[in-house]
Amino acid sequence: MQIPSHSDRSSEDVAFIDRLREIVGPRNVLTDRRRSQRYRRGFRSGEGEALAVVFPRRLLEQWQVLQACVTAGKAVVMQAANTGLTEGSTPHGRPDECGRDVVVISTLLMNTIRVIGQGRQVICFPGATLHRLERLLKPYGREPHSEIGSSCIGASVIGGICNNSGGMLVRRGPAYTEVALFARVDASGTLQLVNHLGVRLGDTPEAILMRLDMGDYTEADIENAADREASCTDYKVRVRDVDAATPARFNADPARLYEASGSAGKLAVFAVRLDTFEADAQSQVFCIGVHEPALLTELRRCLLAPGVELPVACEYMHRDIFDLSARYAKDMFAVIERFGTDAMPRIFAWKSHVDRLCGRLKFLPEHPADRISQVLGQLLPEHLPPRLRALRDRYEHLLLLKVAGRGIGQTQQLLERLLADPDDGGWFASTPEEGDKAFLHRFVAGGAAIRFKAVHGDEVEGVFSLDFALPRNTRDWVEHLPDDVARQLAGRYCYGHFLCHVFHHDYIVKKGADLKALKERVLELIAAKGGEYPAEHNVGHLYTAKPALAAFYRETDPTNSFNPGVGRMSKRKFYA
Repeated sequence: MQIPSHSDRSSEDVAFIDRLREIVGPRNVLTDRRRSQRYRRGFRSGEGEALAVVFPRRLLEQWQVLQACVTAGKAVVMQAANTGLTEGSTPHGRPDECGRDVVVISTLLMNTIRVIGQGRQVICFPGATLHRLERLLKPYGREPHSEIGSSCIGASVIGGICNNSGGMLVRRGPAYTEVALFARVDASGTLQLVNHLGVRLGDTPEAILMRLDMGDYTEADIENAADREASCTDYKVRVRDVDAATPARFNADPARLYEASGSAGKLAVFAVRLDTFEADAQSQVFCIGVHEPALLTELRRCLLAPGVELPVACEYMHRDIFDLSARYAKDMFAVIERFGTDAMPRIFAWKSHVDRLCGRLKFLPEHPADRISQVLGQLLPEHLPPRLRALRDRYEHLLLLKVAGRGIGQTQQLLERLLADPDDGGWFASTPEEGDKAFLHRFVAGGAAIRFKAVHGDEVEGVFSLDFALPRNTRDWVEHLPDDVARQLAGRYCYGHFLCHVFHHDYIVKKGADLKALKERVLELIAAKGGEYPAEHNVGHLYTAKPALAAFYRETDPTNSFNPGVGRMSKRKFYA
């Protein structure tokens, strides 16, 4: 069942779409399936139908669109950058599975960020990106909770909060706040605006949203909100506990499910208030390679020991993902290095436009934009530092370690002791340019398997990607697959946030293999090791929500009005 064409729509739907156009303007409502495909299709996988895709420009417009949807009995999918990996940012399946039409509300046009408390905190609107926040805080000598990561290039701040995303920064933990402004639909079907932002803005939704949008408040209106956290304040202690039999962080951790945090689109979030962090005056990137993973295990436990300055970041790459990224993410590397991640929405829009136009020519292969990008990327000059390439050539397991302050000297002494024999491992203290390139290479790795599948789709069955967290006391963290599983794979690519023991694996499946059954088998193996999944991208439509998470979703959204079907739960109203 597809969304009917304009001529086949009921008079109620025509009136509803006309109302949306009155609120946001005709250009900011998409009903054509080809034009809306970019917003109905997930970054990696997943696609569904939507009656309309709407682009509010103001917070009040978002509220009015929500009112119209609730009145008309439509389900809502809130969407920002659409960079999620588990299909949780888009509609899923057919409208008849949901029992009502779905409307996508894209928040990209509402990207305001307000700095408060002399830079110690910020208020971020729904479309604000991490990259923009990072630039805005630089003059204050402050940094945001997260930096760009391999799977969230161009990601929004609120998307990270709603997904409990972890990111690579070891000292800051998963994205989290208890200070937010959001809308929910209560059990009676009434739309409510909940102001837990800690800013006095008035008593009615209209007053609150208009004053916040215009910045019509003073520092005196901003409450201390000392009883509500605006970041994950206990993570430093948690990640150091290397003998704990549970993961340091994972998406469904009940301790991190609070209103907007971990809500996975079950609320319509208008703004969040977040802590910022003092920037390090001096930092150093060490590039490390070893033959034996046990050496990295020992290094991890030393780096997390009491008295050692906690590293800024520690990213693992296996040699295979290093090579795949070097070949199939080279163009992405060049774009980000030259233009920054703010260019990514334009790149995604270009790809969508090319695929839409070329899709009309049935003789052309699938994913033409990816194929064009791949060819152009191969024409670019070598982009990786020679010393980094040499490290990869000699050693199978690579680590990118960023430390600051007194941690620089501590780390150098530690590496000199643990890796004194070049036959065991090697390392070098990078220049700033080498360090930036090394981490950017790690960041773009998340798209490499997607590109491989797009270019070689006729040669493989498909790709599935997992992000999972192993218990903190795990010493043998390398994945050992049974022969019957390994034989069905054309490639397996491993990388992750090493000190947190959060790993990202991409599996390219051979032609003819049962991709779904293979994925379930791998998940069973992860669970047998005490692993939790997903670790930082929410369950989306790919994973079953565990009981505590499912209960949180039902409590947050009792009528199932928002993002129906997430966590493989019912898509029907009231979870029927």
